Amino acid sequence: MITATLYSDPACPWAYSAAPALRVTEWRYGDQLEWRLVLVGLTEDARQYEERGYTPLRGALGQAMFRRRYGMPFAALPKARLSATSRACRAVIAARIEDPGSEWRVFRALQFANFTTPMLLDDDGDLARALRGVEGIDADALVARIDEPDVCQAYEEDKARTRGAAGSAAELQGKTRVTDGPVRFTAPSVVFSRNGTELVAGGFQPAEAYDILVANLDPGLRRQGPPETPEPLLERFADGLTTQEVAALLAENNEAPDRAGAEAALIELLAAGRAAREPLGDDALWTAANRASA
Repeated sequence: MITATLYSDPACPWAYSAAPALRVTEWRYGDQLEWRLVLVGLTEDARQYEERGYTPLRGALGQAMFRRRYGMPFAALPKARLSATSRACRAVIAARIEDPGSEWRVFRALQFANFTTPMLLDDDGDLARALRGVEGIDADALVARIDEPDVCQAYEEDKARTRGAAGSAAELQGKTRVTDGPVRFTAPSVVFSRNGTELVAGGFQPAEAYDILVANLDPGLRRQGPPETPEPLLERFADGLTTQEVAALLAENNEAPDRAGAEAALIELLAAGRAAREPLGDDALWTAANRASA
């Protein structure tokens, strides 16, 4: 078994844009990887972003660039104000404490809301609205847990772990940052470990990087290739996939994704009643038809 520890934050557009590569890794190696999510905690107060020169306009323009370059859904509109990420990170951690495994669904829902709606990550009402409808989650109860001692302690532990990147391969590659003292991993860093050996994919990386590290840690793993159509993907990833994620998953052996071809195949499934499409930002979230009607 290989442990894959993802260091991430719901406010990071690099982490959001890495979703296709992460989905590919999940598909290829399945339950041979044990995933763990560590929250970075990029900011405790929005003023930290202001001090670094960020503005809502700069954020919107940056999102437009990420949309063009990497293909995940965005609604590149300036938000009402800047927001810190601490409370959103603690909402994810609260989910992890309450129901281990549910933190992934909460994290993804907050990413989607952050990048495709006007929501503010430090507004408790916005957090609750973003989490309503997430399977198995009591959004209001979860948000009410954000300031409780066990959640705050676990959050500080995640932050401390993130800020232990000094001397790592990520630092050697320039994939770390110093924003509040110690050297920290940038989102979305992934550390793959097996039998005491650790291999680090620092910061944003393509699927090929993850693939090389996993294969070298254990060449005896089973590796699943892409399916012929998106239908098995929609069954496997029951919470839905974006068009770019499907395109990456359909690509043969690290070839460039064919987004137009993937979208055409998804539309065929939609026309046949075997897929459902939910608008998301400038794109869509695709699910199996039986999942949408459940």
